Amino acid sequence: MKVVRPKPFTFEAGPRAVLLLHGFTGHSADVRMLGRFLEKKGYTSHAPIYRGHGAPPEELLESNPKEWWEDVTFAIQHLKDLGYDEIAVAGLSLGGVMSLKLAYSTQIKGVIPMCAPMFFDNESQLSKGFKLFSKEYKQLEGKDDSTIEREVNQLMEDAKDLIHELGNTITEVKKNIDTIYTPTFVIQAKKDEMINTDSATYIYESVETDKKDIKWYEESGHVITLDDEKDQLHEDIYQFLEQLDWKE
Repeated sequence: MKVVRPKPFTFEAGPRAVLLLHGFTGHSADVRMLGRFLEKKGYTSHAPIYRGHGAPPEELLESNPKEWWEDVTFAIQHLKDLGYDEIAVAGLSLGGVMSLKLAYSTQIKGVIPMCAPMFFDNESQLSKGFKLFSKEYKQLEGKDDSTIEREVNQLMEDAKDLIHELGNTITEVKKNIDTIYTPTFVIQAKKDEMINTDSATYIYESVETDKKDIKWYEESGHVITLDDEKDQLHEDIYQFLEQLDWKE
């Protein structure tokens, strides 16, 4: 069976723009409903797909966090090229890490990290997430169980360097959190089994901005944008955006 590849999206609505960033092994579909919700509220949004994502796991292993960061910077430039000067950023998981990096390395209106990992004890969880993604992708391709097991085991061996590099990226961002003065809304799912949820408290307590908030979602798992509380999540993000100091 051929797996249809997802595509980036841009939903243009009003002068205020939001960059939406997906997680490791994810793609633009993870934030599409949020983008559509914001469009209805008059916000423009853009969601890129990092290199190697939305593709077979073998392709993911051919990319790296440095390239993903480049893709994030290309994405925010895309919005600027379209004429949007004021941009907030919301990111899920790895996208949350990238959103925090944007907050201390460039000028953005606000930052919304969702279920963003900050501790490298997450390495085992990152490996588990990649393994699950690889297995599900192979199943979608229609392969038999023994082939899937053999190919996934090889992928896990091949992924070790990438997972370690991803951990280094997370650690680098963690070290710079206290240089963030951008308004921040930290979002964390209580039932998140993919990352150490202490990350949320660490982010909230470490950012230097006076304009910060944190919210825990009791019934949601790691991919909070697709979970049971997504409607409340959408509304909370909208309310945070409305409080930012936009020019128009």
